[in-house]
Amino acid sequence: MTNISTGAETVRWDLGLMYLSINDPQIDADVATLVEIAKRFNVLYKGRLSSTLGQAISDRSEIEMLNNKVSGYLFLLQSLNVAEPAVKSKIAEIDKTLSREFGDNLTFFQIELVALGESILDNLYSDPVVARHRPWIEFCRLFKPYYLSEPVESAIAKRSPFGASSWGDFFDELEADLVVEFRDEKKSLTEALHFLNESKNADERAELLKIISGSLMGSFAKYAAQTLYMIVGSKAVETRERGYNHPMELQNKSNRVSDEVVDALHNSVRDVGGPIAKRFYRLKAAHLGLKNLKWSDRNAPMPFVDTTVVPFQEAMATVLEAYQSFSPTLAGLIRKSIDQKRIDAPAEKGRRGGAYNYSFVLPGNVPTSFTFLNYLGSNKDVMTLAHELGHGVHGLLAGEAQGPLMYQAPTAYAETASVFGEMTTFNFLKKQLIEKGDKKSLLALMMAIIDDAINTVIRQIGFSNFERRLHGMDISYQKWSEPKKYSVEEISAIWLETLKEFYGKEGEIFTYDNADLLWSYVSHFHRPFYVYGYAFGQLLTQSLYAQQPHIGERFESLYLDLLRSGGTKNAMELIEPFGLDPRNPQFWSDGIDVGLGAMVQEAEKLSREMGVKF
Repeated sequence: MTNISTGAETVRWDLGLMYLSINDPQIDADVATLVEIAKRFNVLYKGRLSSTLGQAISDRSEIEMLNNKVSGYLFLLQSLNVAEPAVKSKIAEIDKTLSREFGDNLTFFQIELVALGESILDNLYSDPVVARHRPWIEFCRLFKPYYLSEPVESAIAKRSPFGASSWGDFFDELEADLVVEFRDEKKSLTEALHFLNESKNADERAELLKIISGSLMGSFAKYAAQTLYMIVGSKAVETRERGYNHPMELQNKSNRVSDEVVDALHNSVRDVGGPIAKRFYRLKAAHLGLKNLKWSDRNAPMPFVDTTVVPFQEAMATVLEAYQSFSPTLAGLIRKSIDQKRIDAPAEKGRRGGAYNYSFVLPGNVPTSFTFLNYLGSNKDVMTLAHELGHGVHGLLAGEAQGPLMYQAPTAYAETASVFGEMTTFNFLKKQLIEKGDKKSLLALMMAIIDDAINTVIRQIGFSNFERRLHGMDISYQKWSEPKKYSVEEISAIWLETLKEFYGKEGEIFTYDNADLLWSYVSHFHRPFYVYGYAFGQLLTQSLYAQQPHIGERFESLYLDLLRSGGTKNAMELIEPFGLDPRNPQFWSDGIDVGLGAMVQEAEKLSREMGVKF
């Protein structure tokens, strides 16, 4: 695990669009302005929405955009060094101030909005601002039965910086400080996991996973378990006090999908996707020359894969060309992001792990998008770049079309553009290899993209089942009850049970040595029931992608309209123009078949042509 230069070291974002530094006096000035306009908002509109809703929405949008500027800057800056004292202190100070002022002065708005009578709203829709925001108003009103009294909602808002989420914030710091010592080198957890997934040596992979597991053991795992308990407990109280039927209901409603659709997704992935994944891993074992796979082999590269480090600029050129081949509009947005220095790419100690895109709307209705990476030069990193830039173009298009209150797509659809970006890049590279007649490189690419698809669909629904169990669902996924406080050992046992649901019993495909603590570093569990959205988005996108040849030239414009919709439509409305309906129970099975199933079948065919027996 030597330090590798990729060219990403110099790819840094410029946050000057917002502030010059953490010491920029404009930060405090903007916070003071937010406090002032929040108080004025309360005076102007509380108890008066029946006659002032249009102007109230406009003023609330201004508050949202200025708050985006402050909170967005601090979040992005902290990602570069999660333990930086000055940034942590400033975030804590501002969170405390704004949660208090917003709790006192803005809480009434949505409570009174959802309480407006239908006849009053019908009259208000004659105001063009209100009419434009009708999808947002209707979405807010979905949650009318679950609001508490204004004093209670205000108290909750003011206490939010000191709640369960603060455990997750400290968890991020602890995870960033984790050190994995492997063969006389000290690496971050991100670097160690990267090496685990890139090593071609099975013994080396097994040794490293054992060391990673050891690094997670002890105080880190205990803190991770307590963090989960705080998250689960907080969610249980919210579910009970607000009157939701079960802990997932809030997320399902936020995603604008029914419980039945979400259950169908989980069942299809288990019943249809699970067996396909097992076929793939048997194929992988044959290529690796192994009878059974260890868990450390799950993401192993093919023996013949080219592990040459891909320089960042080469990766960017590939992704840009792929996007250009599908949509010059999207490629143009990416070029603009590069020119404006909206990407921060190097993998460095102390940074937040993983990758993300953060899109928001700034004052003046200016959509902006920042992409954060830990780029180490693997082929998977190239796909991650394509993925996150997909989020970026989605945010820019939706931000411009919908404004600060309606640009954000629900979690379940937010992955559509990112997965589509990956698939576009994959098919662009695939076409090049077919033209060259390079079957070996083509198979390596296929196997890698299948790995990613399984991680996005099978693994994430496995994650979802794991957290459903922690939040009180029984082992048959039929009934909810009050959650319990589990020890590290009990959580690890549930984790292994949910792994085996999808990947097979011990020895069927995998042995699970040193896999028991791998739940402990997954921070997604701190956002309850977020993870199923990855599988939802992947399968929805695979179905969309499969429609492209049938729709022809109209597809690009339909797809751009989908992205511009932001958070204004539900799943059915979004994909109806493509001839699809997620309410159909067969939809998810078909999505698995046209995507993951077809790719595994193609990989099996290529393998047979190469003389591999499996």
